[in-house]
Amino acid sequence: MTETIDTVVIGAGVIGLACARMLARSGHEVLIIEQHRSFGTEISSRNSEVIHAGIYYPRGSKKAKFCVKGKHLLYDFCNEYQVPHRQIGKLIVATNPKQLPQLENIRQHAQRNGVVDLSLLSAEEAKKHESEISCFGALLSPSTGIIDSHAFMLALLGDAERHGATLALGSQVVAGHVESEGILLEILGEEHLALRARHVINATGLRATFLSKSINGVPALSIPDNFYAKGNYFSHIGKVPFSRLIYPLPEPGGLGVHLTLDLAGQAKFGPDVEWVTEIDYKVDPSRSQSFYNAIRAYWPSLKDDSLIPAYSGIRPKIVGPGTIDADFVFQTRRDHGVRGLINFFGIESPGLTASLAIAEHVISLIEE
Repeated sequence: MTETIDTVVIGAGVIGLACARMLARSGHEVLIIEQHRSFGTEISSRNSEVIHAGIYYPRGSKKAKFCVKGKHLLYDFCNEYQVPHRQIGKLIVATNPKQLPQLENIRQHAQRNGVVDLSLLSAEEAKKHESEISCFGALLSPSTGIIDSHAFMLALLGDAERHGATLALGSQVVAGHVESEGILLEILGEEHLALRARHVINATGLRATFLSKSINGVPALSIPDNFYAKGNYFSHIGKVPFSRLIYPLPEPGGLGVHLTLDLAGQAKFGPDVEWVTEIDYKVDPSRSQSFYNAIRAYWPSLKDDSLIPAYSGIRPKIVGPGTIDADFVFQTRRDHGVRGLINFFGIESPGLTASLAIAEHVISLIEE
């Protein structure tokens, strides 16, 4: 017997959990399906845990819009639900004189995105904030912060469940079929079952394109290509003499090897950009040499043998290397012709920061 449910959210990462919470709070009957034995085990737990200000993203893009709005929502959420976080700020540094004009360009660009609190600092002013920094100038972003991503997801799940949502772990959607009454999902877990849903939210991150391809009735031409950009992180042995995040200027594919701090003050550096064809989270220790070179551009006193492999994460890109980064893609019936199906493609950084704003937006998308 096939059961019918109002809404299925596939993927219990930060985007799926935020959307499930918002939908449940809006009165939808919500089932969250997650193939792993815990929530948030991939993109959502393998990142820098940074609350981004919304500085770099193209003007008018979804990344810019939802990051700036999501940042404010996220700080409010953390305060209301007592999610550990700190608004510690960051410095974006110019490590050679030729980069100084880029700082002003970034400041103006950020202002057009609605980020109006950036301050342009001289090298001397930057040193007053961080005495060990080496730069020719910097931008101070006071609204950048750090967050405990696991605690955030736990709070999202808890509130979703309080409003009636249910989480099914260890369950994988292996196929789907578009029907007139909804979308029939074949789910493999402790047993094989079929579930018909009026609304399906594809928030599976790294597997979003594969899931969409597995649903019979979704036009192949509506599904973007899929690429994996792996980011490796290295931890620093002992404390570092910094109280803020330190970022170099952006590079193709990412924001450069930057210094982030966790809530205990432990430093990690990354991510770099390594294009891969398979999901593999091993960190090659030999990549540390490029980290030393990159970090010493802004922290020359970094000691040899002070970096150890930490972890890696993978970004679900919909464009490959050598191309301009794509925006978030939110697909609805207007894009693929399937009633009730919402696909999220290419939800990488700043997805964590933008998650609550995306979740608010999904209410309007589900009504299309």
